Amino acid sequence: MANIKVKLVRSLIGSTKPQIATAHALGLRKVGDESVQPDNPQTRGKINKINHLVEIADA
Repeated sequence: MANIKVKLVRSLIGSTKPQIATAHALGLRKVGDESVQPDNPQTRGKINKINHLVEIADA
């Protein structure tokens, strides 16, 4: 299964609680944090909720 790398590029300050919880579920807490996640519909849905805060790259 393919993986994708997710990087938090914008601060979570001012984000809603569900957006912050989604970022934490992806392992992103501070600006610059990166995590490698499986490329599946569940992960894509989480990324779509916070797409204005993250960058995505192939792992």
